[in-house]
Amino acid sequence: MAKKTVDDIQVAGKRVLVRCDFNVPMKEGKITNDKRIVAALPTIQKLVKDGAKVILCSHLGKPKNGPEEKFSLAPVAVRLSELLGQPVVFANDDTVVGENAKAAVAAMNNGDVVLLQNTRFRKEETKNIEDFSKELASLADAYVDDAFGSCHRAHCSTEGVTKFTSPNVAGYLIGKELSIMGKALENADRPFVAVLGGAKIEDKLNVINNLLEKVDTLIIGGGMAFTFLKAKGYEIGKSLLDESKIDYCKDMMKKAEEKGVKLLLPVDTVCVKEFPNPIDAPIDTVVCDADKIPSDMEGCDIGPKSAELFGNAVKAAKTVVWNGPMGVFENPILAKGTLAVAQAMADSEAVTIIGGGDSAAAVEQMGLAEKMTHISTGGGASLEYLEGKVLPGVACLDDK
Repeated sequence: MAKKTVDDIQVAGKRVLVRCDFNVPMKEGKITNDKRIVAALPTIQKLVKDGAKVILCSHLGKPKNGPEEKFSLAPVAVRLSELLGQPVVFANDDTVVGENAKAAVAAMNNGDVVLLQNTRFRKEETKNIEDFSKELASLADAYVDDAFGSCHRAHCSTEGVTKFTSPNVAGYLIGKELSIMGKALENADRPFVAVLGGAKIEDKLNVINNLLEKVDTLIIGGGMAFTFLKAKGYEIGKSLLDESKIDYCKDMMKKAEEKGVKLLLPVDTVCVKEFPNPIDAPIDTVVCDADKIPSDMEGCDIGPKSAELFGNAVKAAKTVVWNGPMGVFENPILAKGTLAVAQAMADSEAVTIIGGGDSAAAVEQMGLAEKMTHISTGGGASLEYLEGKVLPGVACLDDK
């Protein structure tokens, strides 16, 4: 999926609308983590340096009833000004493209930066209604999408606007996602290993099916592994089970066999009598073989033998994609399996790709983020990408 990027267009003197992902965590009007703002800087700085008039837009949270002060992007403008070392004009319009926005854009010089108000203050945004797309496009001569985390949604600011702007290109963040994840899915260095975890098997149905067409080894851990174990005829006690997916698991195990894909499931599991409450509370655990989980216990992490089995497969790989933790990683006692997989990836020579969401949070929490080749900036988007779905916010960009 080769798409044009900011390196392929001339922007001097042009008004460039940039869709960023400024959906940052906030507490009482203060940003608690600015990683997403920092991640957007290279694209913004490139456009500023090249003399563009840079107009930024993003959503923040899920305002249900139109404009709400707690979902205002005003704090983002302040933080962005500090990081860029230049003023960022905040165009505070409840209608997003109102008098403030139009006046701010009209007053811009080359290299100036304006931030529009939260695009979701307009109900039309998530419904991808043409009128709002046209209003956004009226501010700009070109469009850059750098919000991979929103690429799987066809909204006005991610897809609709491109019908009325040209050129439409990717920023550096999306460019990196497409080049690294795209290569892994289309032309991976082998052996290619995928590690899937997380609680719900239904979230990963299409991912498993798609990856079995591409990988040499598929590792399944987390809560979703127990439905596979049940499908093998094992007793899983009170562990997570999706009865409706047992036949699906049987089909996937058969498919793996037919394709010559090694499918690794836990051989042992860390069991508890009661789920921890609160989630990070101290808890007594017992390690059981995966086919001998007591009827009154539930598995909440992979055991040490599984951690070693999975770790060895990861270390032997040339490409590893990981999405979803191996257990209840929010609890330090039940995080060992997730840590073992993360450590194996950090120690390997492979191209290592973390597919956003909980896996990214786990790797950050464990201080191993710097050791990974790539951490995706979009949980839902990277999952859909791994499923082989077309992402509307990428498909609408200009081909190379």
